[in-house]
Formats: sequence, C-alpha cells, structure tokens
Amino acid sequence: MSIGTVLSVLRDEFPEVTISKIRFLESEGLIEPQRTPSGYRKFSAGDVDRLAHVLRMQRDHYLPLKVIREHLDAMERGEAVQLPVVGRQRTPQDMGEAPAVPTVARVHRAELLAAADVDEGELKEWESYGLIAPLADGAYEAEAVTVAALVAELGRFGIEPRHLRVMKAAADREAGLVDQVVAPLKRHRNPQTRALAEARTKELAALTVKLHAALVKTALGVRLP
Repeated sequence: MSIGTVLSVLRDEFPEVTISKIRFLESEGLIEPQRTPSGYRKFSAGDVDRLAHVLRMQRDHYLPLKVIREHLDAMERGEAVQLPVVGRQRTPQDMGEAPAVPTVARVHRAELLAAADVDEGELKEWESYGLIAPLADGAYEAEAVTVAALVAELGRFGIEPRHLRVMKAAADREAGLVDQVVAPLKRHRNPQTRALAEARTKELAALTVKLHAALVKTALGVRLP
C-alpha cells in the first residue's frame, strides 16, 4: 500500500492521524516500510497493523515512543508484556465518552526535521522566508510539521520556498481577519465567553480554509477531492 492508502485505512479509527505523523513514526524506527527503486514507501498489512498498535498505545495509554518501541520489541520476541500505566488510562466506562487525550502542542527542532524528512539547510531556508518560525524557546508549534511536509512536497514539483511567500502573506491576512472577529470575546472576563472565543476561532478557521480551497479550485478550473 502507498502511504496515502495507509492514511485512509487508519483514519477510520484514528481521524487525527496525518502523513507527517506516519513519516515521523517511521523516522523513529517504529515501522520500516519497504521502498521502491524510485524511493516511494510501500506498506504491508503487517506495517499497518503495527502502526495501529502504536497509535492505540499512544491514545489509550499515553505511552512515550521509547516505551512503545520496547513493548513492540518484546512482542516480536514472543514475550507477554504488561503495558505500564502512564497518565490516565481509559476504562470501559470511558469508551462511550469523548476521551480527554492530551495533544502534543510543540515539537523540538530535531523532531521537526525527522517528521518532515528534511535537512537543516532546507529548514533554515524556509525560516528565512517566514514559512516556519520557532517560538521564543526554540521549539515549534506542532502544526509546523504539517507546514514543513507540505513545503517539501511542493518543492518536488519545482515550487520553491520564495514562491510560497504569497501564500504565507494570504494566510496571515486571513488569520488577522478571524482574530479581529473574536478579539472582543477573548478580552472578556467571563471564562465561558473566552472558551466560546476559542471555539469560534476554530470554526472560523475551518470556514476560511474551505473558502480558500474552493477559490483556488475555481481559479484553476479543476475538480479536486
């Protein structure tokens, strides 16, 4: 299977999984798909099962990758290993509820490079064009992984980082418009109103992304999924 097919298979159970996430788990040695002579990944059914197992251990047990790797190695040796309790584990009573699963808000530079499968020189170039920017402590927002992967993918079609500055400028203007709408809610003293501001921000962000995609499709005169 291609990485896109694997993504479709996994998303039924793991709707938040991304291609960047799969590549990151590969870079960490948790899966080892075969490669075609041209370098494309080819996943077996066993690779997909292993990926699903990794994702379940992260979601249901909140295990770090090191512990997951040790558990998988033990399974391959035929050993029966009890999963350690890390954080809050889901119980049968939780299964009908929306799980309170923590998300990774930031990634370190090395994690970003590994997840996006790029080198230091490429990342520095993207930073020089403002496509990706570190936080004050040198870490990155988790979404930077997606940005980096997409910039790299576009580069394979000859679209260089300097060409993408117009997209970054458009995104900044769209974000400014959304922020202008929700700013009064963010400044409110009522915690419920501030929570509403966060929900409204997500809703408006989703709408602007859909509109942007529709406008690009219309401009190109093509039908895309």
